[in-house]
Amino acid sequence: LRFATPLAFAAIGGIFSERSGVVNIGLEGMMLTGAFFGIWGSVWSGSWVVGLLMAMLFGGLLALIHAFFSIHLRADQIVSGFAVNFLALGLTGYLFSLIYPGGIHENVSRVPNINLDFLDGIPAIGDFLEGVFGHLNLLVWLMFATVILAYVVLFKTPIGLRIRSVGEHPRAADTVGISVYGVRYAAVVTSGILAALGGAFLSIGFVGSFAENMTSGRGFIALAAVIFGKWRPGWAFAACLLFGFGFALAIPLQREADVSENLVSAFPYLLTLVALVGLIGRSIPPAAIGRPYVKQ
Repeated sequence: LRFATPLAFAAIGGIFSERSGVVNIGLEGMMLTGAFFGIWGSVWSGSWVVGLLMAMLFGGLLALIHAFFSIHLRADQIVSGFAVNFLALGLTGYLFSLIYPGGIHENVSRVPNINLDFLDGIPAIGDFLEGVFGHLNLLVWLMFATVILAYVVLFKTPIGLRIRSVGEHPRAADTVGISVYGVRYAAVVTSGILAALGGAFLSIGFVGSFAENMTSGRGFIALAAVIFGKWRPGWAFAACLLFGFGFALAIPLQREADVSENLVSAFPYLLTLVALVGLIGRSIPPAAIGRPYVKQ
């Protein structure tokens, strides 16, 4: 669950963006931006709440840049996404070395864990439930809520219908009065905010520190989870659990089985490739994804 949480936040964000018709390769950069500005806001203010708000703000701003180039300037969305990733990598690396030249030595206000000690009292399965769910980080629970809320919004509300219609047939959506540009802007910015929450979990929820490029490709794995989950929140979350299992399994493989660190670090990415190869030709994206819309 801990390793799946940042992937799930980014994957749900990717679903919102791609359901509206905009490919968001920039999830990696938005996660990295959230990781840096989350810990910067936490150290600066002494409050993890401010850290989360800063992460969401700057992740949303970075997504807004991607949205502007992809929607208004009609740039290639893949190229724009990669440019956002490089921008985030360079910007966070520069700011980290400028603000914290000797590393982060201040006390970092971290997102707290939620202790559910009462689970231990449940007969037969209490120890198991307490061990798994008894001391999870607050952001893990927020991730659960995000997955459920994303499903409800996308498939049970008029807002979700508008997002899906814009991603499937933007011309028809425009004809009935739906603002294609407005919906796509909102969806892409939402994806940046959610991806930044995933990055903030890494820095102020899990590790309690920051390192350059600390996301290490997790944004791309989240994109794989979007495809693996067929652009549906529940299935994407299941894919994140699978990929998170790959990250978690790498630790005992290295410690107990004495497997090479380089080989172990490649295991989650190999698992991602294997999962995607099995889906070739069977995962159908929204019809208008990646196609800039020209209002007439």
